[in-house]
Amino acid sequence: MAIDSSFEENRERVDTHQGHDVWGPVEEPEKLGIHGTHVAVDFDICIGDGACVEDCPVDVFEWVDTPDHPESELKADPANESQCIDCMLCVDVCPVDAIDVDAGRAGRA
Repeated sequence: MAIDSSFEENRERVDTHQGHDVWGPVEEPEKLGIHGTHVAVDFDICIGDGACVEDCPVDVFEWVDTPDHPESELKADPANESQCIDCMLCVDVCPVDAIDVDAGRAGRA
């Protein structure tokens, strides 16, 4: 299942992390929500394979520990989403479609 591209309408903003929004529900350690707005990563389906971290030309992503999460204990956090140049490489290389980039989405950093 891919990230919900309408998460701003379907989820509630429940927190912030490293300067970006977190969209719930969040019930650690199993449910971690969607991190980011312009560059959004669904932590609940991210398998932490690192393709987005390696391929991003402007270093939008940083690794964050997510102990005991069933999919992976590392997630690609869009900590620097304001640097995004909308190249969509991260979206293209994510094997589980956990990333959404939307240049027109409200809340862009």
